[in-house]
Amino acid sequence: MKVLGIETSCDETAASVVDDQLHVHSSVIESSLDEHRAFGGVVPELAGRAHVMMISSVVERALVEAGLDPHNPAIDAIAVTSGPGLIGSLLVGLAAAKGYALAWGKPFVGVHHLEGHLFAPLLEMPNLPWPMLTLLVSGGHSMLVLQSGPGSHEILGETIDDAAGEAYDKVARWLGLGYPGGPEIDKLAQRGNAKTLQLPKSMTGEGYDLSFSGLKTAVVRATEKQGDLAVEDVAASFQGAVAEQLLRKVRQALEKNEVKALSLAGGVAANSALRQGISKLAEEFGIPALLPSMQMCTDNAAMIAAAGIYRFQHQGASHMNLSANPNWQLVDVS
Repeated sequence: MKVLGIETSCDETAASVVDDQLHVHSSVIESSLDEHRAFGGVVPELAGRAHVMMISSVVERALVEAGLDPHNPAIDAIAVTSGPGLIGSLLVGLAAAKGYALAWGKPFVGVHHLEGHLFAPLLEMPNLPWPMLTLLVSGGHSMLVLQSGPGSHEILGETIDDAAGEAYDKVARWLGLGYPGGPEIDKLAQRGNAKTLQLPKSMTGEGYDLSFSGLKTAVVRATEKQGDLAVEDVAASFQGAVAEQLLRKVRQALEKNEVKALSLAGGVAANSALRQGISKLAEEFGIPALLPSMQMCTDNAAMIAAAGIYRFQHQGASHMNLSANPNWQLVDVS
């Protein structure tokens, strides 16, 4: 079984062909990030237009690289992100998937974007040990997820305000850095002193929920009071505080839940402090750490295809009247 995956939830236009053994035959990603940098964030209208311009060529490249006929490919289904994300971007991908499904006479299935991130580790390590604890951190979402198996997940906690990636972008903008803020702050932090700023610890209770809005505000106030701070030290202090909160919650979850693996997923999974912290925690608890490759950290269509294979096999195809759901919650995925 081969599935064509399509991902257009934000600013990446992506397509991939994956089989039911979770072998990636092709993965093509085109980003419109350069168009958004001048605005300090993703502009929904620009992202939607970029998807319209690139979707056909990206899908064709993915099919050709997989050794398939781009006009009549030997695939069994099409998986597409139908939420959450930017409504205009989602609609482009969903319309394309429906069009290909009709043209080729193939079924299609709508996939939750975050469930795609949960399936990403399977593409690099198909024989994962279960149950598994996953820290999923991105520009729009931050959560701790307990997975008993593929497609079976329980959200232990999530951010009550800003996501970690969103906080990175806001702090980077305050410091006059480029967009996206995560990579910029990560690079600077490796040259700075994380003890320069005494930032508050958030969410110190027993629960697993997260919060980063107050941390962002604390950085702004500290730098306003001390205008001579080196940007490297501010970056290191902020990154250290973010990692401390995330890793503290992961530790709490590991202490109270028996798991056989610890996974990191989402765009912020590329962060060096988090990767090091997750590795140390996994070693301490005697379980493997599943750190995705950089390509699997960012939005991609291979993970959507993998999640789509599971959903198609267990729930069948989606109806042609399926609409994009920009606010689709992971907890609502059956």
